[in-house]
Amino acid sequence: MDAAFYRENRRRMYEAMDPDSLLLVFSGEQVRRSSDEFYPFSVDRNFLYLTGLDCPEAVLFARKGEKGVEERLYLLPPDPMAERWTGKRVTPGEAWEISGVEDTRSSGDFQKDVHGCLGRNEVREVYLDLFKTDLRDPDRCAHRFLDVCRRAYPYLKTGNADRILRRLRLIKMPCEIDAIRRAEEITREGILAMMRMSAPGTWEYQYRAEFNRVLGQYGPAGPGFPSIISAGRNNFCIHYYACSGRAEDGDMVLNDVGAQWDYHTTDVSRGWPCSGRFSPRQKLLFECALKTSDHMFGIIRPGMPMKDVDRLARAYNARMLVEAGVMKHEEDVGTYMWHGGAHHIGYDVHDLVETPERIAPGMVFCVDIGIYHEEWGIGFRLEDNCLVTEEGCENLSAGIPRTVEDIEAVMN
Repeated sequence: MDAAFYRENRRRMYEAMDPDSLLLVFSGEQVRRSSDEFYPFSVDRNFLYLTGLDCPEAVLFARKGEKGVEERLYLLPPDPMAERWTGKRVTPGEAWEISGVEDTRSSGDFQKDVHGCLGRNEVREVYLDLFKTDLRDPDRCAHRFLDVCRRAYPYLKTGNADRILRRLRLIKMPCEIDAIRRAEEITREGILAMMRMSAPGTWEYQYRAEFNRVLGQYGPAGPGFPSIISAGRNNFCIHYYACSGRAEDGDMVLNDVGAQWDYHTTDVSRGWPCSGRFSPRQKLLFECALKTSDHMFGIIRPGMPMKDVDRLARAYNARMLVEAGVMKHEEDVGTYMWHGGAHHIGYDVHDLVETPERIAPGMVFCVDIGIYHEEWGIGFRLEDNCLVTEEGCENLSAGIPRTVEDIEAVMN
């Protein structure tokens, strides 16, 4: 992405804000893991979407007034001793080149500047990114600043910037789609490598290591989310991260993985027999999932209700399972389909976007068909990434082997 992408994102954000308002978006902080060790820093994705910067303890400040928008960035100042230990900090020149924001200041000036602005009654509303997945989640910088505002400036109105940004992030720009396409290519190479090294007796962590090895040849970004790789009975845990089991002869290997490129991630699932040959029952169930997935990519188009992606996939797969003799009644599909999967991807694997009522061009979401037959010991999912176009849709992950014949050909 170049600076023009981030400038346009900010312009649309400012356009949605009320007059006489202030936007504050924080990049986030490192989270302590134990003792003097921290988890690797992961930048707030809304801050990234607006600035392109990946650095801790930074703030985007934007005041919308009568004469337009005054914007600036607050960054950690140069500190040779700190940088000797933890790495080079972004400079004002680098920040301007990446983000297009010309006014950069030291993070040490942030408190003074922002309270000076609020104390002079220059704004009536403060927009903060107040997203939380769960009430038990720890407060982030925005929540802590909200507490300060409530104590010091109780007369100020508070706007939730997250609601606006979810709408903006829903439709992907051409440069974002290009990044996802590149991530798909890398994901393909990682999955192919796992298929080729698969054999009875392979440990789940060995599959994961092979996937990570391949991704490491394309840069330091690696997976876009923690890989889910399982075999046999472990396939019946939908979000399984342990990777401590071993694929035995006759087991299906399930993987739910994705590479990232320019911070955009894919989310692809493939299942295969660890031996390289589908058993009759494995092939039967896999063909049901494949027919359902192909059907969905044939009917998804602009204007279709978003909720119909999961609803129609479930109904079609139920019909396939009945026709295959796996079950007698379509209403029993819940025995074998445990989840939907039409979630959007982008900066996050479950992208934080406003769920649309209807599908529109530029949306990118998953078509995920999972079948879990505990009695037969077979569990897998076939998950692809769908780009909605003007006339229909495109399967962005179609190049990753997804038929019985193609998978067996790769593995043998």
